[in-house]
Amino acid sequence: MSEAYFPVESGALGPEENFLSLDDILMSQEKLPVRVETPMPRLGAFFLERGAGAESDYALPQGTKIELPLWLAKGLFDNKRRILSVEIPKIYQEGWRTVFSADANVVDLHKMGPRFYGFGSQLLHFDSPENADISQCLLQTFIGRFRRIMDSSQNSYNEDTSALVSRLDETERGLFQIGQKGLNDFQSWEKGQASQITASNLVQNYKKRKFTNMED
Repeated sequence: MSEAYFPVESGALGPEENFLSLDDILMSQEKLPVRVETPMPRLGAFFLERGAGAESDYALPQGTKIELPLWLAKGLFDNKRRILSVEIPKIYQEGWRTVFSADANVVDLHKMGPRFYGFGSQLLHFDSPENADISQCLLQTFIGRFRRIMDSSQNSYNEDTSALVSRLDETERGLFQIGQKGLNDFQSWEKGQASQITASNLVQNYKKRKFTNMED
């Protein structure tokens, strides 16, 4: 049975999202708090509830604080023109960075932000003075939680893992599923239920490159 949709790898942890990835499309819709630094003509009508005091031409006045989807904030952000400035979401601010450095495993990342790593990586686009601290927090949080996630995925064969998985960021859930698949495949092979053991893609690609070099 063929799949209707073949998952496309996310590019959120890199400099740009992959807009063929459903995960990245959903992440780019997440809201980011911003402050308007330059009046925006004819945009006040879209933010009347939040932009009180808009001028008669419905301009969005300077100093207005609104929330924009990530993709729009990235498109409008320009250091030279200073159209808007970005406020760092609370989960990435110093207070929460202290919590992560103390014990990242106690935090329910999915509740705080289902795409914590991807969204945090995209914040580095905005040239904040806190960028170095944010990137270090993302890295250390991932390192601190990685071992527990993989250990849990390898020691929960045929067990209910919903409580554990519910606290994981989407990236971590993907890692957990990979660990679970590896465990299930090994158990099937050990019981003689696996029809065939195949070489990994890494080994196959290496053999292809080696054969090509021999021909040259």
